[in-house]
Amino acid sequence: MKTRVITAVVCIALFIPVLIFSDTVVFPIVLSAAAVIGVYEMHKCIDMKKWFVMAPSVLYALALPLCARLFYFENEQGFYGFAHKVLVVYMFVMFVLAVFSKGKIDISSVLAATITTCFIVNGFSSIVLLRDFTNGQYFYLLVFLCPWITDTFAYFTGYFLGKHKLIPDVSPKKTVEGAVGGTVCCSLMLVLYGFILTKLVDGMNANYIALALVGIVLSIVSQCGDLIFSLIKRKYGIKDYGNLMPGHGGVLDRFDSVIATAPFVLMMFGMSGIFKLFY
Repeated sequence: MKTRVITAVVCIALFIPVLIFSDTVVFPIVLSAAAVIGVYEMHKCIDMKKWFVMAPSVLYALALPLCARLFYFENEQGFYGFAHKVLVVYMFVMFVLAVFSKGKIDISSVLAATITTCFIVNGFSSIVLLRDFTNGQYFYLLVFLCPWITDTFAYFTGYFLGKHKLIPDVSPKKTVEGAVGGTVCCSLMLVLYGFILTKLVDGMNANYIALALVGIVLSIVSQCGDLIFSLIKRKYGIKDYGNLMPGHGGVLDRFDSVIATAPFVLMMFGMSGIFKLFY
C-alpha cells in the first residue's frame, strides 16, 4: 500500500503540469508517449514482440494523437475521416506482415494486436481532440475524473460493503456493491463538478440532471473498460501489463478505464443537443 501511495503522489505531481499546459504541444506529446508505451505493453502481453511487427503499431500510436493537435480539423468528423485513412493503411500493413511471415506470425495474434492497438490509440487521440474543441478545457477533464473517481469509490465501497462478486472469472476482487458505489459516487461528483464550474466560469450554467445521468453512463463505461483489459490479462496469463509505475503496473493498468471512456465523452460532446451539460 505504501508503494502505491508514493507512486500515486509522484504521478499526480507529474500529471498536473501536463494538464496545466494542455493547450500546448506538451499535451499531445505526452499522450502519444503514453499510447506508444500502452501499445508496447499490449504487444508484449500477446507475445507480438518482434520489432518488424511492433513497428507499425508503434508508429500508428505515435502519430495519431500528435496529428489530432498539429493538423487542423474543423470538427471530430474531419479528424475521423483522416484517422480512417491512416487506419486502413495500418491494418493493411499488419495483415501483409502476417501473409509474408511464412507462418512465423499467427494471424489470430495479428488480429488481437491490431484491434487492441486501435482501441488504445483511439482512446488517447480522443482526449487530444476533445481538449481542442470549444469549451473542451472543461469537458476533457471528465475523461480522467469519471474513471478515477469510479475506481476509487468502487474500491472503498467494495472493501467495506462488498459481498457479491461481480465477474469473478474476469476480476476476482470486484463486487456488485463496489460497482454500484463507484457509479453513484461518480454521478454525484459530476454534479459537484458542474456546480464548481458555474461558480468559477462567468456565464456558465450547469444541467445537473444531464450531469448526473452522464456520470452514470461514463462510470459504467469506465468499469467495462477496466474489465475488458482485465479479461485480456487473464487470457494471456499476466498480472500486470508493465511495471512502469510500482504498485500500479503499467500504462494500460492505470489508464485502461480512461482509454475506454475518452471516445464516449467525445461522442457525447458531438451530441451536445442531447447531452447538453452546460449552457
